[in-house]
Amino acid sequence: MASKAYDQAQLHELLYQALETEIGGATVYETAIECAVNEDLREEWQKYLDETRNHKKILLDVFEQLGLDPKTQTPGRQVVAHLGESLVAAMQMAKDAGDPIAAELVAGECVTLAETKDHMNWELIGHVGQHGKGDATQVLLEAYRSVEDEEHHHLLHTTGWTRELWIESLGLPAVLPPPEEVKHVDTKIGASRAEQSREKMLGKGH
Repeated sequence: MASKAYDQAQLHELLYQALETEIGGATVYETAIECAVNEDLREEWQKYLDETRNHKKILLDVFEQLGLDPKTQTPGRQVVAHLGESLVAAMQMAKDAGDPIAAELVAGECVTLAETKDHMNWELIGHVGQHGKGDATQVLLEAYRSVEDEEHHHLLHTTGWTRELWIESLGLPAVLPPPEEVKHVDTKIGASRAEQSREKMLGKGH
């Protein structure tokens, strides 16, 4: 597939949104950690928080190399900031309600929502790096490759945790840590296979 010139203005918009996602993501994780009841999950989210902070630094390096001002605001970036603040407010609301298990579930869902946007941002950055034609492509591709595996883990593993915690809350047998964690899943195909294997894992007492 031949490389094609990309829309520079829209790439900049993507990068502004990506930076705001990382900024808000750190706050989402800080709040989620406060809501975590499961110790393994708390440790997992602490690791992801540290990685999210590093992803922000990687993006800031991209901004410097491309000559972009990280303080620039756009309507899209403001929407991303609002969504992040809303996720934090939702977790605080659940925490204040006084049911720790319910708050942990809300936190899992909020992290999954935040990571869905974050994961898509980086996939798009990587796509431009791989298929675009222009001075920025190598910078983008190197940045993407440095976070790719961690971004997969954040989304796929938190989705697994949230699913299993929900199943446990419903009074049904759950796999904790989730299959995604046990099998060290880092692809969508791997996540699907891990979820399909959960019944066998339950039978073996994983």
